[in-house]
Amino acid sequence: MSKIRVLLVDDHAILIAGLRALLSYYDDVDVVGEAQDGQEALSRVAELQPDVVLMDIAMPGMNGITATRFIRRSIPKPGSLS
Repeated sequence: MSKIRVLLVDDHAILIAGLRALLSYYDDVDVVGEAQDGQEALSRVAELQPDVVLMDIAMPGMNGITATRFIRRSIPKPGSLS
C-alpha cells in the first residue's frame, strides 16, 4: 500500500514542526514538503504532487482560501496528478 503524500502549508514554523512530528507517528503518511504561503503552496503542489494539502487559511500574501481555489481549478479531480 502506498503512503499518503502530504504537503504542509503555514507561515508559522512551529506549527509546521508540530504537524510534521504528529504525522510522523503514522506509517502510512509521508510529509513530502512544506510551504510558507499560498503562492509557494501552488509551486510545491505542482512540483511534489501531494495527495493531501494541510493549509492555513490566514497567511501573508496569498491566503489559504485563494491558494486552494487555484489548486482546485488546476487539479479538478482527485487522482488527476498521477
